Amino acid sequence: QVQLVESGGGLVQAGGSLRLSCAASGRTSSNLGLGWFHQAPGKEREFLAGISWSGGRIYYADLKGRFTISRDNAKNTVYLQMNSLKPEDTGVYYCAARRGASMTYVPSSRDEYDFWGQGTQVTVSS
Repeated sequence: QVQLVESGGGLVQAGGSLRLSCAASGRTSSNLGLGWFHQAPGKEREFLAGISWSGGRIYYADLKGRFTISRDNAKNTVYLQMNSLKPEDTGVYYCAARRGASMTYVPSSRDEYDFWGQGTQVTVSS
């Protein structure tokens, strides 16, 4: 099993920034793919960004460069830097992990992830 714990959410004004963190523990390994998802109120959980062990990245196209995913393998931690936040970015942000992928593989859909964090709330005020 892999346990994921997110942190860094909160209330921010439109145009502001937040940095989310997600620490992985348990049966982590060198082929652990990591990603971030967003679930707006009343909507489905959507993929934002994924990153492979080797640092390859995939982003949801509509982000248009506002968010950046990164990871620190020594700390088993993945980050999501969110800039130019908009009210529609409000929602719960989930970290997810996929075990068993190659070191270069970036999981990019909800079905590809095996483990999920509990989520962290982000609220962007207008």
